[in-house]
Amino acid sequence: MMGDLGDFSWRRGEMPFLEHLEELRWRLLWSLVAVAVATVVGFLLVHYLGVLKILMRPMEAAYADPEFQLIYLSPADPFFVTLKLAVVVGIILAFPIVVYQAWSFLEPALEKEEKKAIVPALYLGLVLFCVGVAVAYFVALPMAMMFFQGFQTEFLTEQLEVGKTLAFVTKLLVGFGVVFELPVVLMVLSALGLVTPEFLKSKRRHAIVGITILSSLLTPGDVATLVIMAVPLVFLYEFSILLSRMIWKRKERAERSESSRGPPEGAVESG
Repeated sequence: MMGDLGDFSWRRGEMPFLEHLEELRWRLLWSLVAVAVATVVGFLLVHYLGVLKILMRPMEAAYADPEFQLIYLSPADPFFVTLKLAVVVGIILAFPIVVYQAWSFLEPALEKEEKKAIVPALYLGLVLFCVGVAVAYFVALPMAMMFFQGFQTEFLTEQLEVGKTLAFVTKLLVGFGVVFELPVVLMVLSALGLVTPEFLKSKRRHAIVGITILSSLLTPGDVATLVIMAVPLVFLYEFSILLSRMIWKRKERAERSESSRGPPEGAVESG
């Protein structure tokens, strides 16, 4: 069953509410500064290291054309495409700093057992995001490109415009990376006592329907790409149930250990 939201109460002692807001403001400010600086670095990387060329490689494979190129329709398009890519790269580069700022703000509010569960979840999240992006880059994107090549080719001449094509590619890559974070989200919710393995098991059918709908929204529309996203997500949901069970067992062991210690020395039992 769903846990009680009241279990996750603020535990920062007597710090006034305005001090919480002030700390949050500074955390957000440092996160924005990190993203801005990382975007400048990202602009240099995109401009000098050919990030756009790397993103185009799955399309080169799909079209079997090493000289494959995109077109642009406005003189300013190359600059703005570089800028958009720089922002994406900057967010990725600054993400560890943003996570650190968020963790530093929330960490005092967590119990010891919650910290033990959430810290590994952060590392797991990085791994799963990279796995999701890799699946999209090496499998889903080439298959999607080949799928769309099979329609109306006798009547239409294909010229891929860089802005729309880049939006299509980044949506697919980021979408796969984000949805592969499902075990991390459920792992954190379990650590906070908001969901239990029994609740996740009882909602398995609902989860499969939700995964199918989400996959259809995030993928280009072909059945093959939808399946490539949905099937791993179903397995990741089952993996999340296992992680949730492990977390709750650890919580139960900690509670039994705490209760077996009895009252602290010097405590006076009430009569």
